[in-house]
Amino acid sequence: MMAIAIGLSAWQRVGLEWNLTVATGRTVIQLVMVGYLLELVFAVDNPWVVLGIIAGMLTIATIVARNRISKKIPQLLPLLWGSIFVAAALTLSYTNLLVIRPDTWYSPQYLVPLAGIVLGNAMNGAAIAGERLASTISNSRLEIETYLSLGATPEQAVAQYRRDAIKAGMIPTINSMMAVGLVTLPGMITGQLLSGVSPLDAASYQMLIMFMLAFTTLVTTILVTRGLCRVFFNQAAQLTLY
Repeated sequence: MMAIAIGLSAWQRVGLEWNLTVATGRTVIQLVMVGYLLELVFAVDNPWVVLGIIAGMLTIATIVARNRISKKIPQLLPLLWGSIFVAAALTLSYTNLLVIRPDTWYSPQYLVPLAGIVLGNAMNGAAIAGERLASTISNSRLEIETYLSLGATPEQAVAQYRRDAIKAGMIPTINSMMAVGLVTLPGMITGQLLSGVSPLDAASYQMLIMFMLAFTTLVTTILVTRGLCRVFFNQAAQLTLY
């Protein structure tokens, strides 16, 4: 299929041949590496190994989100890491211990794929909300300083910007929930259907995933935007732009 896609790109002179070739190669290499790595993790079945894998995924998600927001904002990396960690930990603890309840809490069969889904969505939500808030504050200096000069606190001066940023970070998740089952069949339910699972059971698992993503994304965007609001103001409640 990719060979045909590359051929079509060349035929129509779209200029995507190299991009498609690189993307195909990276897809194969990355997924094969992940497959071998997960086989090793499943075979070892050690809690420290599982937690190490998740910590690595969390760190990569944090770096990607930071790069999408800004590399100039101080303390942004630990802020994102902590926010995504808290949201993911709450979600995975509840889901793993109270809903799925595997034989061992660190069962890699459940914990690693669920962590991957949750961290990916939290990363996107953090990046969208963080970038929206940072850019809005940078472009609204006069308005914010006017609020401050009239006696508003920093939290009051940027409250509307923060709410808008949280809403922006939640839009992809809410849109997915609105259209799931009607427009698209997500990966979880599709994979289970292909493996022969009952459609009702597959739908139940997909509902769980959607609720996990909504909760994680909301918690992440709330924490990230709250932290960013503090970063943009010094101890004297003065606006500091980066």
